[in-house]
Amino acid sequence: MPVHEIVFIALAAFGAGAINVVAGSGTLITFPTLVAFGFDPVVATISNGIGLVLGNVSGVWGYRRELSGQWPRLRWQIPAVGVGAVIGSFLLLLLPVSTFLAVVPVLLVLSLILVVTGPRIQRWARRHAEEKGESAEELSRNRMATLTGGNFLVGIYGGYFTAAQGIMQIALMGALLPESMQRMNATKNVLTLVANVVSAIAYVALAAGRVDWPAAIIIAAGSFIGGLAGARWGRLLSPTALRAVIVVVGLVGLWRLLF
Repeated sequence: MPVHEIVFIALAAFGAGAINVVAGSGTLITFPTLVAFGFDPVVATISNGIGLVLGNVSGVWGYRRELSGQWPRLRWQIPAVGVGAVIGSFLLLLLPVSTFLAVVPVLLVLSLILVVTGPRIQRWARRHAEEKGESAEELSRNRMATLTGGNFLVGIYGGYFTAAQGIMQIALMGALLPESMQRMNATKNVLTLVANVVSAIAYVALAAGRVDWPAAIIIAAGSFIGGLAGARWGRLLSPTALRAVIVVVGLVGLWRLLF
């Protein structure tokens, strides 16, 4: 791998690790970068998914304080996301590449829309919860079932294509839980870690030959450092600036896939 590719992939991984911790959608930086350097899209997805696991670990560690008291919900959400990720991983590995190439541009567009509209969804959810006088602890069975089922679907999406699964989880929780953004972000980091670990295990077990290990290792190192940086300083950065970077890089990746 040429030196300039190593440098660009490492920088993209650092940015993805930091953005994943703070907002989600870091894959919209690393995936287009790999595709732009000529990686097969499926190989790029698999290698990227494996590499980003370490960044997820550092993000969960950085937000560990905000996880206090959330286990009653997480004990349902973790299995749902894990099972969904298994299904999504199998879909990625079993369906033909032509299906992936047809579906991924649509998923990228959906992801970018969620990146842009995420703050509006969260503001609406907070107003809705305040109007009903709900608290995070008073979660009805219906809302718990909806939250669990929604995370199962997000897990399938994450196993197939990881981009913006964190944004989807935040949007889902924001619509159902009157929680603070920081606590939802901590939960999102845990669920994203679960989905990516499950997917990585499936990729290695069933398609080790399709993993570009040098790229995966570079992404792992860069995203781990980026995750630590994101957990420490990410709250000081402008969410608008982060979203702008994600959208620009995502559009470049979309153009590269289509043309």
